[in-house]
Amino acid sequence: MPQDRIAPTVTYDRLHIPVLLEPVLTAINPRPGQTIVDCTTGLGGHASALLRKVSPGGRLIGIDFDPANLELARPRLEEVLRVSPGGAFELFQNNFAALPTVLRQAGVEHVDAVLADVGVASTQIDNPERGFSYRHKGPLDMRMDPTRGQPASALVNRLSERELSQAFLDLGDETDALAIAAAIVEYRKSQPIENTQQLTAIVCRARDFTLQRAAGAKLHPAARTFQALRILVNRELANLDRLLAVLPDVLRPGGIAAIISFHSGEDRRVKDAFRDGLRAGIYQDASDDPIIADEAEQRSNARARSAKLRWARRA
Repeated sequence: MPQDRIAPTVTYDRLHIPVLLEPVLTAINPRPGQTIVDCTTGLGGHASALLRKVSPGGRLIGIDFDPANLELARPRLEEVLRVSPGGAFELFQNNFAALPTVLRQAGVEHVDAVLADVGVASTQIDNPERGFSYRHKGPLDMRMDPTRGQPASALVNRLSERELSQAFLDLGDETDALAIAAAIVEYRKSQPIENTQQLTAIVCRARDFTLQRAAGAKLHPAARTFQALRILVNRELANLDRLLAVLPDVLRPGGIAAIISFHSGEDRRVKDAFRDGLRAGIYQDASDDPIIADEAEQRSNARARSAKLRWARRA
């Protein structure tokens, strides 16, 4: 049975650090010949490790909403097959809420495991043009698929003060949500908010931070606001709810669902879905508590500090 706290033993890639990799591998226990889905392929950190484990004879199905991520992950997965031949992978650009549709396209009915890392990829944060970062100036976009939906700028310039404050509180756990929403509404009376630099400055002023002090803070004062907007723009909670609802239908008996979340609202949804599934006999086993990174991983990867992994085994 997977343990609820596991010290990672992997050597972390300086350029891309998959969160909670060793606990994920322990929870899923991938074996040659299995078919596993990585619903959030990202740069291929988890996906490449899973593909290596299911080869030979196994199959990795990778999904990502961002087409740029898939193109970056592809060579990493191809390299795995050069070193560990006999496996196979397929990549699909879609939202993980559409998991049953993707599996039909792949000609698969049931799989041995499903992994979802419900966060944002480092490439999205590091590219100023994507608008995810409060540290770099760029258009206030935040769409994981830049061809769909409304950018964050449209929301901050349109939503009411009440709607903004509620989003910052519910989706970002932001204690200064009211002050930040009021500052945004006041600012946009004179000019629209179009880039990340504007929004960062507004949030810092609302929270009584100078930009210099903010840059040195352990948690940037704009971090929770940006997180909330990203979740709102991409409808992440609704998509997670849909994924949790379809998991029992796509897992074969004994199959494992593993979800990594970074926000209390996400983790609560995963916890409730797995608990309710246990009570209904849909799942036969599940983690009692969230698995978190140990101190060594948290030092190596700041993103791991808020990561929580939960797993459940299909009955």
